[in-house]
Amino acid sequence: MTEPIAQNSPQSVRELHELYCQRTGQNLSLRFDRERLWYEFLRAGFNAGDLSRVIAYLQKEIRAARRNIGALKLSNLLQLDRFEEDLNISRVRLRAPAQHPDPAPKPTPFPLLDDQQRNRMLEQLKTLRDQLRRDSSPP
Repeated sequence: MTEPIAQNSPQSVRELHELYCQRTGQNLSLRFDRERLWYEFLRAGFNAGDLSRVIAYLQKEIRAARRNIGALKLSNLLQLDRFEEDLNISRVRLRAPAQHPDPAPKPTPFPLLDDQQRNRMLEQLKTLRDQLRRDSSPP
């Protein structure tokens, strides 16, 4: 697990950028325009945990073909409004709507028996009946 990046400093920016490159498998230089994006990211209150969570969420969505690979481009990822939305969506736990109990339960259909099963069941019933008769008859 990565140590939290707490400060809005050049070191923090470098660590976030390295984390981004590591998690996405990219090797991007940290030029001035990218530094500015990372500073804005930190200034908005986001952190390394948020970054990791959104990257993992986007990778999962991309694998499921619900998002485009371009969502992981640094210039797209660091559009802060969109980042915040993706972060919030990644935290949502979707549940199936509660099912209301059916007021009238439906009868379960009898399974279809073949002749062999039917004969076996009849034989078992006959044996049980004979046993009950023997056990209940006076000595």
